[in-house]
Amino acid sequence: MSNDKSRDASSEAPIPQRNNPAELVKNGSPFDAVLWIVTIVLLICATMVNQYLPQYWQPAANVWVRIGAIATCIIVALGLLYATHQGKGFVRLLKDSRIELKRVTWPTKQETVTTSWQVLVVVIITSLVLWGFDYVLGWLIKLIIG
Repeated sequence: MSNDKSRDASSEAPIPQRNNPAELVKNGSPFDAVLWIVTIVLLICATMVNQYLPQYWQPAANVWVRIGAIATCIIVALGLLYATHQGKGFVRLLKDSRIELKRVTWPTKQETVTTSWQVLVVVIITSLVLWGFDYVLGWLIKLIIG
C-alpha cells in the first residue's frame, strides 16, 4: 500500500522517511558557547581585515591577501558554527527542506501564466477602485473645506 505523501511527484520514486521528522535540537554544551564566541570574533575580524590588517602586516597591502584573509575567517567561522548543535540542526533542516521540495507538485507553465494574468487584472482593478475612492474623498474634502 503506497502513501502519496511518501512518493516523489515527478518520478513516483519513494522518498526516504524518518521515524520522527520533528526532532528537537538538544541544548548546547558549554563548548558550543565557546564556539559561538570564537565565531563571532572571527566574523568581526573578517569585517575589519580590509581596514586594519595592512597597518600591522605588510603583505596585506595586496588586495588578494586581504580577500584571502576575509574568506578564511568566514570559512573557519562557518566550520565552527557547523560543529555546534545548532549548526548541525540547521544542516538537518536544509536536508529535510530539500526532501520536502521533492514532494511539491509544481504548476505547469500554462497554469503559471494564467494565474499571473489573473493576479495582474485583480491588482489593476483594485488600484482603480482605490484611486476612485481617493479622488471622491479628496473632492468631498475640498468641497467641505472650500
